[in-house]
Amino acid sequence: MGRRIEEERKGDEEITGNNIRYFGEPVYEYDLSQGIEDGYLPACEIIRRATDLDERGVTRGDIERLGLKDAITGEPLMVAEAKERYEAPSFEVAIQLPDRVKAWCKDLFEMFIQTEGPHQKTVIFCVRDTHADDIAAEMNNLYSQWCTRNGQSRLDPYAFKCTASVGGSEFISDLRGSERSHFIATTVDLITTGVDVPIIRNIVFFKYVNSPISFQQMMGRGSRIHFPTNKLMFRVYDYTNATRLLGKGFISKPIPSPRPPEPPTPKKIIRVEGFDVHINPAGTFIVTEKEGRLAMVTVEEYRERIAERLVGETKTFDDFRVRWIDPDERRNLIDLLPEDGRGVRLLRELLNRKEYDLYDVLAEIGFGVAPKTRKQRVEALSYKHETWFRSLPPEVANTLIALAKQFERGGTEELENPYVLNAPDVVKSGGLGALKMLGEPKDIINETKKRLFAV
Repeated sequence: MGRRIEEERKGDEEITGNNIRYFGEPVYEYDLSQGIEDGYLPACEIIRRATDLDERGVTRGDIERLGLKDAITGEPLMVAEAKERYEAPSFEVAIQLPDRVKAWCKDLFEMFIQTEGPHQKTVIFCVRDTHADDIAAEMNNLYSQWCTRNGQSRLDPYAFKCTASVGGSEFISDLRGSERSHFIATTVDLITTGVDVPIIRNIVFFKYVNSPISFQQMMGRGSRIHFPTNKLMFRVYDYTNATRLLGKGFISKPIPSPRPPEPPTPKKIIRVEGFDVHINPAGTFIVTEKEGRLAMVTVEEYRERIAERLVGETKTFDDFRVRWIDPDERRNLIDLLPEDGRGVRLLRELLNRKEYDLYDVLAEIGFGVAPKTRKQRVEALSYKHETWFRSLPPEVANTLIALAKQFERGGTEELENPYVLNAPDVVKSGGLGALKMLGEPKDIINETKKRLFAV
């Protein structure tokens, strides 16, 4: 595979060199980490996976034990027609391994289920067309089984091949626009560049990549914020250690020679079945800036960064609580945290704190305070401040409890939504008219917030 690596290196040299030759030296450089920090790009989580078969390779001894077939005809082949050893970058190029395909797809699908379910817009980068076919077929099988187990109706097409050989560009509008179909696109390089699909939530590397330029272009397919679906982060599932290229500089030396052609496909592709493939976690990381360049940091390191910034800004837990209650102070505080607070939301998900308000996530991270879910806070407000509620007119008390229920659904921001007083439960309880019985509505709402976060 040394030749393939050299070809990709020369390709990068030509691309960057030609860009400079044509456009001149860059006037301003703006990298991914700065885009995330400034709020223009979504936060990024990287999940690395390690496969035993990729780590050890496939030997002739494995092939003798399991047998091999011609990948095209399916006919048995003599072991002598195989190489002595196949390393991971040649998998699906010179040797097809269907058990590895099944294992990777199963592992990936299970992680979809553990996060936001199977209906996540995803691009899987595959080695070649046949590989993209196999991945799409296996993802469809897994989805069909999931629908049957959960009594769900299929949303088809679910996984589909999106390559030049099948006119895949025709499907890109469905990937971009449809929320009821075209969820998993398996591609080779059709969606690598020049395709803007902000709704994509996952980028998956099922192919080995050696070019920093190609890697950044592939990552770029997920690095778009999509407000209609509340997409403020995206995930990268890395099965081939492609993310080692994160932050690697581009070669910019101009070269006059044309780009060499792609290495030819092996004349005979073999297929070996029967492997017991094991996949293990190889780390979860968050993409951020470190020492002036784009880098991956562990979840724990990122948590410590947020804690350090938070405590540096608020000093004490009481100060933090006071600033949180004030909308302007809270927004300013969040803006001072890494990635303008989007990093906190990402960390909330990684720490399995989805049912908690950001207030409790930060209180736990920065000050070691035991967190409460939004529901627990509302329940505590009702019984710990029962005397206060009884001192209020019934319509006011009922309206404030209804407002607290809005917090339970959407967190602090929901209490400050200008339309929150129009929510059916709030209106039914008395609404704005009830709150005006005690003067300025925002004052009584503010008092409720103080009590909500004091329990």
